[in-house]
Amino acid sequence: MLRTGEQYRDSIRDGRRVWINGERVQDITRHPMFKPLVDIRAHIYDMAHAEATRDLMSYEENGERFSVGLKLPFTREDWRAKRAATNAVLEEVGGIVTRVGDETAGEMWSLFDGQDILNEVDPRFSENIRDHIHRVIMTDPFHVSANTDPKGDRSKRPQDQDPDMLLHVVRETDAGIVVRGAKYETAAAYANQAFTKPTIANWGNEAMSDYAVGFVCDFSSPNLRFIARTGFAGRAPARDYPLSNRFDEVETLVIYDDVLIPWENVLFYQHTKAATFIRATLHRYSAFAFVQRNLKLADLLIGAALWNVRQTGLEHQPAVQEKLATLACYREGINAHLTAAIAEAEESPGGLMMPNQSLLMTGRVLACSQLHHMMHLARELCGGQICITPDAACFDDPETAPWLDKFYTLNENWGSEDRRKLLAYARDLLNSDYAGHRLTFQLFAQSPPFAHLAAVYRNFDWNEALRFTHKSAGLSDQVWGTKH
Repeated sequence: MLRTGEQYRDSIRDGRRVWINGERVQDITRHPMFKPLVDIRAHIYDMAHAEATRDLMSYEENGERFSVGLKLPFTREDWRAKRAATNAVLEEVGGIVTRVGDETAGEMWSLFDGQDILNEVDPRFSENIRDHIHRVIMTDPFHVSANTDPKGDRSKRPQDQDPDMLLHVVRETDAGIVVRGAKYETAAAYANQAFTKPTIANWGNEAMSDYAVGFVCDFSSPNLRFIARTGFAGRAPARDYPLSNRFDEVETLVIYDDVLIPWENVLFYQHTKAATFIRATLHRYSAFAFVQRNLKLADLLIGAALWNVRQTGLEHQPAVQEKLATLACYREGINAHLTAAIAEAEESPGGLMMPNQSLLMTGRVLACSQLHHMMHLARELCGGQICITPDAACFDDPETAPWLDKFYTLNENWGSEDRRKLLAYARDLLNSDYAGHRLTFQLFAQSPPFAHLAAVYRNFDWNEALRFTHKSAGLSDQVWGTKH
């Protein structure tokens, strides 16, 4: 049941209407701004078949093999296997990719936990979520998650302005619901399907709303349009911008122009209780893979900084070691939260093994809220040469190359070409348009910073701190009131 990379490429050559830089894309698998990530996603599929990585990327059940990333987690060992598979991918591709399918499939598992709520709404929806999770496991699609709306005027209800600012249902048919609006989604232009759901609960106290709708959208459906932002790949030579040209996952505005969603793909509809539940629990599983990618990003920050101070002979200065140790504390803090979230995992309402929510959500806050500080530390350690070093072409030019070789060669270990490569890499990691884009993406990709803290507030056990302080301060039982 596992796909090959070529089967994936064939699946997105489906006539979808995609625009980038004001032009209609003829073949998304070959367009220079999409091809790098299409090739990475195809390679990840092939890793599940390759002898060296087959057992890391897939598991066997009833004589068939399936993706580890898409497997429902029932044990701690399932999570350790998922973590190992993600590490294998990032090591194999040599960088960070954040929207390749495994980290978004987990968002549907939250609805698996909410089947009691779905049954209250309509038993068909509970059946649909089970069917879709099974279908994802069986058919191995590139599955993403469509969240963010254009938003419009957020001081007004959607029905008090252009109603299409938030995606909504415009009518029902015997075949399904017809939806209109738009969603932003990373990688949508070259994905197979998306779990589409509301991001703003603008229905107030209403029990029913046409904006409270969640469904799986097949991206080969008619009446969809994909309008992508300009990619970073191809803007400048890959030797000067090695990350921008390899790992840019292009965001896309997906236009739903009266798109039919078959009833079997509808996961909830109209009932705001179901929509509120999914917004509150959406990342209880998917946050793990998201935070894990921050761990590898921390490794890149440390590596770029440490190689730089080593080649310039500054590694043993106390002020430099202090900054490196701060980077290490950030890295190990993320690692500790991930490890503990598995070790202290808990059974979910649906019987799945759920990472410890308090530890996972606090780990996410650490990883995202401190990233800009860590990038600044790494930038200080790399120094000003990351913004003034000439491009690779000047290192090749017969007239300028001897001068650059003279001034960029340090010793027998560090020649000019290795120094140029390191400085170009650090520039793209810390200083480029791509670096700024990635920083903003990490802050907002799952939800804005205030929502990260709201998730901590919902999941932290406040009672233990209250209990201990109550005992230590000698407070009376009366202070507990009726809530205790």
